[in-house]
Amino acid sequence: MLVRSQTLTDQVDYAYAAMAQGPARVVWTAGACPLDAGGNTVAVGDVPGQAAQVMDNLATALGEAGAALTDVVKTTVYVATSRQEDLVAAWEVVRGHMGEHDAPSTLLGVAVLGYDEQLVEVEAVAVLPEQ
Repeated sequence: MLVRSQTLTDQVDYAYAAMAQGPARVVWTAGACPLDAGGNTVAVGDVPGQAAQVMDNLATALGEAGAALTDVVKTTVYVATSRQEDLVAAWEVVRGHMGEHDAPSTLLGVAVLGYDEQLVEVEAVAVLPEQ
């Protein structure tokens, strides 16, 4: 369940917290990267393009674990940049893929990511009811 604050500003496009109650299955993902099926970095130099591939890859990984983006309770978004506009560009793509599901997230600018020419990475935690 996503938790929205009645005290903190409502000018953010995400819930401030999430909680799971009762028996649940938790899925932790590795950081989804902007790699195609051949292992190549896509959209070199293009933050939104890489973010789109990252979110497609994240949705695929979640799906293979029996989850969906709507089950995500927390994301961490890494962008290899020191420019706030790059962070915003990546965030807009992430939010677009999440739709109305405004799970809590942390957005970070970092110095470098693991693959050649990689600019964006997203990791997630999803919670599903026990089956």
